[in-house]
Amino acid sequence: MPLQFKRDIIAALKDKGYNTNRIRKEKLFSQSTLQKFRTNQGVDWKNIEMLCRLLDCQPDDFMEYIPEEDQ
Repeated sequence: MPLQFKRDIIAALKDKGYNTNRIRKEKLFSQSTLQKFRTNQGVDWKNIEMLCRLLDCQPDDFMEYIPEEDQ
């Protein structure tokens, strides 16, 4: 997948005080979205916007484009 997370999103959220229990309790992200963060899978715009708000950053602070090699 060409878009990837630059850093561990779960760890970044924990650094800001959002552990997985708090995230679930406050319904900030679904369990499936948390799993996508763990496995570096794509998420929708709504979740990217929420990450920017919670981490107080821009998308390029935690995401990067890596072109796939032609096979």
